[in-house]
This record gives sequence, structure tokens and C-alpha cells, in this order.
Amino acid sequence: MFVDAKQFDIAKIAESGQCFRMTENEDGTYGLIYRGRYLEINYHPDKAAYELECDEDEYEKIWKDYFDMSFDYEGIESAVDSEDTFLVNAVKYGSGIRILRQDPWEMLVSFIISQRKSIPAIRTSIEKLCALCGDEIHTKRGIKYAFPSAERIAELSDDELVSCSLGYRSKYIASAADAVATGKIDLDNLFNLPDNELREELLKLYGVGVKVASCIMLFAYHRLDSFPEDVWIKRAMENEYPGGFPAELYSGYAGIMQQYIFFYMRGTYKRQ
Repeated sequence: MFVDAKQFDIAKIAESGQCFRMTENEDGTYGLIYRGRYLEINYHPDKAAYELECDEDEYEKIWKDYFDMSFDYEGIESAVDSEDTFLVNAVKYGSGIRILRQDPWEMLVSFIISQRKSIPAIRTSIEKLCALCGDEIHTKRGIKYAFPSAERIAELSDDELVSCSLGYRSKYIASAADAVATGKIDLDNLFNLPDNELREELLKLYGVGVKVASCIMLFAYHRLDSFPEDVWIKRAMENEYPGGFPAELYSGYAGIMQQYIFFYMRGTYKRQ
């Protein structure tokens, strides 16, 4: 199954800070694990397209929605205020990023883990947790592991959680797993709530603050006005928008602009 590379850049998506189980293989392809499935993605420059190793039926049922392929990112990019040079450059730099529609439980755990951790460290902790209690997925690249259910994680001991390099976050993960496994919170039902109520419900969970809740809203519930502020975004706000980001200009998709800014700031810092 081939997907046009216009407005779709898997390398940028993988490094955009929204997903932690999409990684580059040694041969330059990308592997992705989502809800117990492994997908390999390979760029074909002669076609200016990506090959997704799945049939059309699987693409239509799973990956089209996951990659948000029905959303008009080109239109969003063209709507940027031309006088905002910083944002124009950020959008140009990050063009090809799409906001993934990811699993709420995985995002809840992943962004709890993300607190005060670098992206490589987040990935390491998540992979340890998946190897510890996730179901095996047999792929051409060997055994991979699905993201474990709340019930599986709730059964782990404190020592087992700590062994995943979670540190103080282990108690937050244990509490979240218990809440979901016992039905104290139904993450799927939260899809029906308006943004303010969704945020309030997420903030009730132990260890979930405003930034983590905002990430879950954007990357699991596709609330595109959610604008998470991490160290990179705060630096951009201080340097470029001391009076505040003009979110009203981008109502309905400010969170997409946040992704462009995050990716641009992080990439610029690396170059420097």
C-alpha cells in the first residue's frame, strides 16, 4: 500500500515527540507498533511515496485514521500569518508532521513517563515495560512486544515497575493502571466529553498535571486546540511570543502549530 509523501514525512513524525514506538530500523525503514500490530514503512524516492506494508483493507480500517490522512494539513499550513516569520519557518521546517490518533491508555502511560525525561529515555522505559508484560508480536525483524493492558500493569509489583527505569513515576503508573483496570475511569467514554471536561477528568488521575493532560488530549483524543507546553514550547513563547501565542488565529488547530514549533525548536537546538 503506497501513500503520497506530500504532507507525510515519517521521519519527522517519529521525532515529533508525540509517539514513542515508531523507530528507524538499520536499513532506513521505520517500524511502528500500535494496538498489537507491527507496521513497517519504507520510503520510495522514485515514487515520492511511502510503502506501508499492509493491504488496502488494513490501511482503510486502521492506518488511514491513525495517520489522520483525511485532515487537510496543506490548508492549515497555508493559513499561517505571513508576518509571523518564526511560525512560517517552523511550519516549513515541520511540514509533513501529522497528529496521530493514538490509543488513550498508551498515551496516558507514555506521557506520565515523559515527565522530566528525554525522548530516548522515555522510549527506553516504555520498551522495558512492554517487554516485561506485553504480548509477543512475531515480525520479520524478530519478536516485538505490544503495549501492555492496564490489567497486566496493575499486576506488577513495585520492584517490577521500578526495573523499567520509571523512578518516582512508578507510583503514578500503578495508580493509573488500577483506575483503568477497575473501571474507576473509562478512557473510551472520555471521547464524548467537551475539551474542558475531558481535561478535568484527566487531571483527576494521580500524577497527571496540565502538561501531561494536554498531551493526552492532543495525541490520543485528537483535540487539536490543545497546546501542551514543555521546555521547548516555553522557550519559544519567551523568545518569540512574550505577549502569548495568538491561538485565536488558529482556532481548531492550534495544537498542530504547537507541533511545528516543538519540532522546529528541538531541531534548531540540535543544529546549534
